[in-house]
Amino acid sequence: MTTNVIMPQLGESVVEGTVTRWLVQEGERVEKLAPLLEIATDKVDTEVPSPASGVLLKIHVREGTTVGVGTFLAVIGAEGEEIAGVEEVAVISPAVEKKDAGEAATIDRETSAARDAGEVGFISPVVAKLAAEHDIDLRQVIGTGLKGRIRKQDVLAFVAERQMPAAPSAVVQPSFAAGDEVVPITRMRRLIAEHMVASKRTSPHVTTVFDCDMTAVVRHLYAHRDRFARDGVTLTFTPYFIAAVVAGLKEHRAANASWGEKAVVLHRAINIGLAVAIEDGLIVPVIKEADSLNLLGLARAVNDLSARARGGDLKPDETQGGTFTLTNHGTTGSLFATPIINQPQTGILGVGKIHKAPVVVSRGHNLLPDPGDAIAIHPIVYLSFTFDHRLLDGASADAFMSSVKEVLENWGM
Repeated sequence: MTTNVIMPQLGESVVEGTVTRWLVQEGERVEKLAPLLEIATDKVDTEVPSPASGVLLKIHVREGTTVGVGTFLAVIGAEGEEIAGVEEVAVISPAVEKKDAGEAATIDRETSAARDAGEVGFISPVVAKLAAEHDIDLRQVIGTGLKGRIRKQDVLAFVAERQMPAAPSAVVQPSFAAGDEVVPITRMRRLIAEHMVASKRTSPHVTTVFDCDMTAVVRHLYAHRDRFARDGVTLTFTPYFIAAVVAGLKEHRAANASWGEKAVVLHRAINIGLAVAIEDGLIVPVIKEADSLNLLGLARAVNDLSARARGGDLKPDETQGGTFTLTNHGTTGSLFATPIINQPQTGILGVGKIHKAPVVVSRGHNLLPDPGDAIAIHPIVYLSFTFDHRLLDGASADAFMSSVKEVLENWGM
């Protein structure tokens, strides 16, 4: 008896994935629960175990192909066993099952209508639904998927570009000279490029920069890192910044929001994305319900997610659902930067290098010279907050940053 290998639901919000590598080839034997293939969803690669023991009789979806959840991928059975013919592209049934019957029927009709056009090829129900909502002729959308397949990101980028005023076309093709090396663009680098361009097209970016005296935080870290180490946790500065951001988001809810076409969504959950540099790019795992964690819990989450991000062991859901992002670019020596918003969030906080700097300690007037003024050496960090100007203005963005700064400068007091 044969067993079908189906594209699994790798996360609540994941509706498609790309088959990147078959770990077992046709005609080879595989044991139940042994790694069978690798699937990439957004930036996360996941090993899919075999659902049964037997011989991999037929592979229906080749490497590099992007398919929806529920798609028939391959068949496993006894050696020489006959297999029935199966369509290679299936409906994304798990995603549709979550919707009510009326919406599911609408999606099916939209998908069928889009396919009937002939020119656009296979599209997922998510793409069809977006096209219907925004009244888009998919024949006008340039697909960036395999063989020109139109993906969700392509539709969103098309919508954003359509809403922008026309601009002079720019030369995008580089010139070549003798001795130049042509390096293929990796899948991750292409995804990062698409996300960054789409973000700049989507929202007006503004950056405000604050300096922050880290004396209280540094003292606290040095006083408690040994105790944290006894609990198996490495205490770094990142959890302090996350805790300060959480406090700021609680006080200023508009910074923990998303812009919609007809309304602004103020998120109840505070889910902090943490930008982690990996060998071939950048990935942003998310600390869910960060407001429910104390400093030890945040430090443990940072340790765990950062290690698994660099080891390629994140699950797809662990990069989804962020409501705010923090990027600690100071670990590489950068003083301050203007990071790009991780859509559809309102803002991203850039943390620079903590460094010693001379500061004026005054017991008199804030600005006028005073006999009690003195120069002291303190640990200073520059915090750069890039925000969506549709949701926040300068005053509200600075109010959020003032809250973050106050928490850090008065830590433990």
